[in-house]
Amino acid sequence: MSTTFPDGFLWGGAVAANQYEGAYDADGKGLSIQDVMPKGIMAPPTEEPTPDNLKLEGIDFYHRYATDIALFAEMGFKVFRFSIAWSRIFPNGDETEPNEAGLAFYDRVLDELEKHGIEPLVTLSHYETPLHLSKQYDGWVNRDLIGFYERFARTCFERYGDRVKYWLTFNEINSVLHAPLMSGGIWTPKEQLAAKDLYQAIHHELVASASATRIAHEINPDLKVGCMVIAMPIYPLTPDPADVLSVMHADHANLAFSDVHVRGTYPGYFLRTLREAGVELDITDSDRETLKNTVDFVSFSYYMSLCESAKDAEVGQGNIMGGKRNPTLPESEWGWQIDPVGLRIVLNQFWDRWQKPLFIVENGLGAKDVLVERDGVKTVEDDYRIDYLREHLLQVREAIADGVELWGYTWWGPIDLVSASTAQLSKRYGFIYVDRNDDGTGTLERYKKKSFGYYADVIATNGASLDA
Repeated sequence: MSTTFPDGFLWGGAVAANQYEGAYDADGKGLSIQDVMPKGIMAPPTEEPTPDNLKLEGIDFYHRYATDIALFAEMGFKVFRFSIAWSRIFPNGDETEPNEAGLAFYDRVLDELEKHGIEPLVTLSHYETPLHLSKQYDGWVNRDLIGFYERFARTCFERYGDRVKYWLTFNEINSVLHAPLMSGGIWTPKEQLAAKDLYQAIHHELVASASATRIAHEINPDLKVGCMVIAMPIYPLTPDPADVLSVMHADHANLAFSDVHVRGTYPGYFLRTLREAGVELDITDSDRETLKNTVDFVSFSYYMSLCESAKDAEVGQGNIMGGKRNPTLPESEWGWQIDPVGLRIVLNQFWDRWQKPLFIVENGLGAKDVLVERDGVKTVEDDYRIDYLREHLLQVREAIADGVELWGYTWWGPIDLVSASTAQLSKRYGFIYVDRNDDGTGTLERYKKKSFGYYADVIATNGASLDA
């Protein structure tokens, strides 16, 4: 028996300012950490933007937003997730007054979305801490960033709060464990970063997130504020209880962030982690009170699952986030193991744990696409992307039948953009092909892939076409 998606389900796509806007120095924008990370997460930053940094130009959404949004509307998007570049609004991050030209740009984006009846879903901080805050304050290690972020958040809520209902405070906030610079703006190299400083930075981000939730609800009680985390279901490599215990510990490291967002206090297992690491956090009574401002929903990215083992197993690393390789799963061209069933598992896990509405705000497949010509039209025959999308959405539908309350689904990168992990454009996610190469050549012209029409049918039928 087939099951259905709920009426009003929010279908759409998701992007990030630093990966698609370009115009890194236009209209008063300051530098962000992404502007000096030319090779993505895997390479150290430079002191200044460099010509080989694709993110400096992205796919030029800054100047092409109207035509791109029209393409999203043609697919039938109900929602579009994008981020506001902090350094467009506060170029250094610590100013007292915002940059009006930056605010006006997002007014224009919202105008286009409204024209096409697309609901905006806005991420406040998506891996783009202002460079000044990173270098001068060491990012979120410094408590002063809470105040700077509160000012940024309040500015956005006051400017756009009557036009944007759905907000996310930080993108993949639990990724700071793996990528302290990209996620936490921490300039100290990862290998030199003390555990005390890392966990203090995490605490500051959690307090800032809760504070932003409070500010949003004070400005407009109808606003819906969510946290956003990486979801990675973790399986024991064997039935050995020691492997199951390893899974529990790995799960705790990720779930702690959402536990705080949803429950308003630190869980006991996290406090034990701090004790055993010899870390005593600077937590004020005001911090504890602020953390009680809990989120309205939990959103997450889902790309992969992992295995864990208490032993050194000769199966290789599971994915970019570590873990052990699952011998039962296929993998993408970039070594990310593909696990549609894991999405159903994590949806049930999150719903059972928190009983908060859920939102899948990233899911997608990076692949090497080939532009071809069919009947005089340039396109990409990306059946592999269609298969990936269908298999994952079938599992989403099963989770909804299981009783999970899910608000929506936004495919990561509905239009090709620069990869966060590798800074490549050849790692393509989109339903729309962008003529841009890793060496910076290309016309930036847009072409509809085969998956464009497939996703349009899914949206038009509210998922019924998955059975075709």
